[in-house]
Amino acid sequence: MPRIAFTVRGRVQGVGFRAAAAYEAEHLHLTGYVQNHPVMADRVDGEAEGPENALDAFQAWLRRGPSLARVISLSVSDLPEKQDRAFVIR
Repeated sequence: MPRIAFTVRGRVQGVGFRAAAAYEAEHLHLTGYVQNHPVMADRVDGEAEGPENALDAFQAWLRRGPSLARVISLSVSDLPEKQDRAFVIR
């Protein structure tokens, strides 16, 4: 299955972004993780793996995020398959 790394920048910490991303990923049957960047308060990073159509839908969601977020940019890169069992918040 395809796997991506993603970085979302903007107002993405303190607005429920990680929990909403985990919910969306689980809904799409994706595995991986999402985490706040430890230094940059305007950045959330993560990885997601699953069917290509589900990854496309997840990327579309990441571009807008939850209602309180203000996404400025999304960068995505391909990764080798990992086969995690769940999507977690770190």
